[in-house]
Amino acid sequence: MGLRCEKALEKMTGDISLRMNHICKSYPGVMALDHVDFELRKGEVHALLGENGAGKSTLCKIIAGAQPMDSGEYYLFGEKIEHLSPVEAKDKGIAMVYQEFNLVPYLKIYENLFLGKEMMHGLNTDKRAMISKTKEVFQRFGIDIDPEIRVCDLSNAYKQLVEIVKAILENAKILCMDEPTAPLTTREVTILFELIESLKKDGVSIIYISHRLEELFEVSDRITVMRDGQYIKTINTKETNKDELVKLMVGRELNDEYPKRNIEIGEEVLRVEHLSTETTGISDISFSLKRGEVLGFAGLVGAGRTEVMRALFGIDKKSSGDIYVKGKKIEIKEPIDAICNGISLVPEDRKGQGVSLTLPIRENISLVRLKVLQRFLSIDRKREKKLAAEYIDALSIKTPGMEQLVKNLSGGNQQKVAIAKWLAMDSDIIILDEPTRGIDVGAKYEIYLLMNELVEKGKSLIMISSEMPELIGMSDRIMVMHQGRLTGKLEAEEIAGNKEIQQTVLEMASN
Repeated sequence: MGLRCEKALEKMTGDISLRMNHICKSYPGVMALDHVDFELRKGEVHALLGENGAGKSTLCKIIAGAQPMDSGEYYLFGEKIEHLSPVEAKDKGIAMVYQEFNLVPYLKIYENLFLGKEMMHGLNTDKRAMISKTKEVFQRFGIDIDPEIRVCDLSNAYKQLVEIVKAILENAKILCMDEPTAPLTTREVTILFELIESLKKDGVSIIYISHRLEELFEVSDRITVMRDGQYIKTINTKETNKDELVKLMVGRELNDEYPKRNIEIGEEVLRVEHLSTETTGISDISFSLKRGEVLGFAGLVGAGRTEVMRALFGIDKKSSGDIYVKGKKIEIKEPIDAICNGISLVPEDRKGQGVSLTLPIRENISLVRLKVLQRFLSIDRKREKKLAAEYIDALSIKTPGMEQLVKNLSGGNQQKVAIAKWLAMDSDIIILDEPTRGIDVGAKYEIYLLMNELVEKGKSLIMISSEMPELIGMSDRIMVMHQGRLTGKLEAEEIAGNKEIQQTVLEMASN
């Protein structure tokens, strides 16, 4: 080999932070990774793209030492890796920001950031130094949070930012981000992208998993597409487009991102008048919902959208206000009151409130219908299995069977189980809080079709979403919130065909 070729090879190898060849990983009944190849260069953002269950998160867990590979070759900074624990991975400069937060809720922000690596002053922890360092890093990335706030008091958006800063403080050379923008709205996403650009300049390599295709064109350098645990293609971001990526992901073309529906909106089924809470800052909320309607709720993180639905469902106590269902005034003091009046809520927090991770899919789906499924002193298992099979099929939940534990499903399929559980109640009014968060483009389309099917059957839906195009594409009307109050509403005729609608909603949500 000539000297020039040797130098070229040396330079190319030096630019590669991580290389994986023919990686295989299986779980009971599932081939999660089937001879997958992946390469990460120094200082690049490399996006991993694929439907739920494609193997993206599994690959990242192997990279971070959280899961062992069954076979294949793993090279990290030129060193062949045979076995890797999470601690060893961290020591070698790998940090992972998972979809689910890895923070201690009742500790303060700075305590979480320095947990296990506390700054010391003599024999004592140096609280002042840790707070000062936290403020310094926050200021560097334009994050406005008090380091002494407890993590449990933060919104999901700020928890996500704390997770990323925690990884930065560990001097990560490789940072894996699994759906980092899922709980963020436009303002927080901008901060995150600025943070990522700064990390790139420092030579940090970033593996970026996201189902939001539009943001990949803004933040990534290359994109690797996976499907059903297999490697499909790696492509330079500048050399592709959304249609090509969708086709590579799902193996087919999706003609309409938001499927059309032509449904006559009926009579009023829900009216909320002057709803307020003392503990969550909701003030004087009034709106109505009609049969066959999808009513969207827009607003920035912390606007109060979720809090309104929690009060409506009886999770949070209202201090004043009236609720009417089909013209009849009702009292909702706890969730069972809402359920008995035909109201269901699919919550935003999938793992904390949406599913029981240690139970199988069958029991999760039937959980809120046990009274109906009860036969004498036991559960009618035949009816329960029929119910589970119906919703596994309807939502295309990827699983080897209904007895699979929910904790062993991908994040997106866990979300589908959370939706299935409440759809099984067959309520007339269904509240969907971020129903497509963490769900890929193909699965989103299935959820949209399901929403259309529900309203065609006469159901009425309230949808909270931080994805503005989704909100506009699926809603008949949109209510806009800011700081616990309704600041505007848009009727169907204002939404249809209005190219400036997204900016209009953002302005309402900011003022």
